[in-house]
Amino acid sequence: MLILASSSPRRQELLSLITRDFEVVPADVNEDIPAGIAAIEAAEYLAVKKCMSVSLFYPEGTVIGCDTVVIADGMILGKPTDEKDAVRMLRLLSGKTHSVCTGVCISDRGKTLSFTERTEVTFTPIPEDLIKAYIETGSPLDKAGAYGIQDGHVRLFTKKIDGNYDSVMGLPIYSLYNKLKSDTYGY
Repeated sequence: MLILASSSPRRQELLSLITRDFEVVPADVNEDIPAGIAAIEAAEYLAVKKCMSVSLFYPEGTVIGCDTVVIADGMILGKPTDEKDAVRMLRLLSGKTHSVCTGVCISDRGKTLSFTERTEVTFTPIPEDLIKAYIETGSPLDKAGAYGIQDGHVRLFTKKIDGNYDSVMGLPIYSLYNKLKSDTYGY
């Protein structure tokens, strides 16, 4: 049994490219990142935490935990607390390159593997009216860094992506697929 420890519709959509035979069991964990965890390691830390919490209830299943963080100027940008915070984040990302790191953990009957996929995203300067229009859609409020790369508004100011597009969406499907089809997991 394959279990996705995430309620993200984007992750579910991406995982369905590998198989439609999976269950969704969202992890209920504290997502605070302890002091001493580097920004680049935060997504994998949270992915492992989510995966292991769900694995406790499904010891015979294959559990996939994921987390995505946006890193700008050395700071982690999580999900915005409100519209004002989303505006702050988008202004911070405007006209700059930032990193999006998606951590993945696979647990299968006592075997655990985790990895991080890092992608660099460059935004053009974002006009204030476009920030306002995007915020009004409500979409930025539940996404790390206050944006979803797949959202139409974001395409208007995304200049370049160096790395895996699916990873920026929240699940590096190419890497996950290759790890799952290996001899270790046999999917």
